[in-house]
Amino acid sequence: MTSPITPRRSLLKAMAGFALWTLVSLCPAIADVSSKPLLTFGEKPVTIVCLGDSVTGVYYHTGGRRAYPEMLEIAIKLAIPKANVTVINAGISGHTTQNGLDRLDRDVLSKKPDLVTVSFGLNDMTRIAEDQFRKNLETIVARCREAKADVVLCTPNAVINTGGRPTEKLERYCEVIRVTARDLKLAVCDQYRAGDAQRSKDAWDWRLTLSDEIHPNMDGHKLMAEELCRTITGNSVSLKDVGPPTPVISKTLDLAKQSKPIRVLAMPPFDTLIGPELKRRHPNAVVEVTVWPTEGKSLVELEQAAKQTVRAMKPDLVVLAIPRAATVDSDEQFVNLYSWVMNWSLSFGLQEWDCFVVHPSVVMPGPSAPRDNLIRELVKAQHLSLVDREAGDAASVEDLLAKWLAQQR
Repeated sequence: MTSPITPRRSLLKAMAGFALWTLVSLCPAIADVSSKPLLTFGEKPVTIVCLGDSVTGVYYHTGGRRAYPEMLEIAIKLAIPKANVTVINAGISGHTTQNGLDRLDRDVLSKKPDLVTVSFGLNDMTRIAEDQFRKNLETIVARCREAKADVVLCTPNAVINTGGRPTEKLERYCEVIRVTARDLKLAVCDQYRAGDAQRSKDAWDWRLTLSDEIHPNMDGHKLMAEELCRTITGNSVSLKDVGPPTPVISKTLDLAKQSKPIRVLAMPPFDTLIGPELKRRHPNAVVEVTVWPTEGKSLVELEQAAKQTVRAMKPDLVVLAIPRAATVDSDEQFVNLYSWVMNWSLSFGLQEWDCFVVHPSVVMPGPSAPRDNLIRELVKAQHLSLVDREAGDAASVEDLLAKWLAQQR
């Protein structure tokens, strides 16, 4: 377990954090962010390939459907509406610069990119020596340039300090990236400094952009895409309001329309509600529901059940309705465990099944509880959809579920 990060900071720490944030934001020499576009965007198609590890690839940390490369394409089109750009995700979990080099032709150069972003370091720091790390970066850059592709080197995101990936060592690998970029006259997207500046400014807000100690959730990936968009286009955009792809239960709806069996794992009371509601909309749907018991279970027990049950079962739909009674003492523990219930409820890679979350207020209306808004933040940050109850809404559980399902088209 990592040490909890408290949201309370002293005035001096806040002032120091703000000073650092200001310095990083205003000084290009420190921020390594160019205001000059690296590419010309217009009617001519532009292809960008993002090469990297699990932070680049599409995995459960971001809801299993997008990561920062997919968000980068959205960001560029917001920054430059006329841009005819395609961003290809070439991230694979566990990979180092050596792995990236080994698959460069297949996964990157075969796409004939105009620009390649290279983001490694979190795995290299555990397996590749610093000098070899630099050599691998230099070779990747040389081969991309031979293919007439520009390159942006990215530092890894800021992480929670752990024994496996101490921040002091990670900072050394980040500096290798910066120096290599300087020597090769390349642009740098300094994700580490951007994240570290946010951590200095507001440690708790920064913590809420992480799915675990090292992987950002979608809120973190949106910030990474914004940084990369600014590096590439010179323009700033916000992805804050970009929601998950719709419909959020596309696989379930496809099975229902085809009258194929739908295997559902659902927490009460939705184990008895989801089947009839799906059949009401699709009379020929075949719904097989397995109950995920929650009564008397702690949040620790629910996280363990998620770890042991969901991926082994491989359902078509998971309905999470964690009751308010399943709680822990600290906000840090709550964030960690609640995030991991959601993490384990998705497949490891590209989302193989659907998942949505039900807010406790849907089942238990009335005065809000202390962590009600925190739950909303966590679900949104994971890029999952939330069935929620607006303040003052006295609708039944059944009606709120029906209303949410009616929006899934």
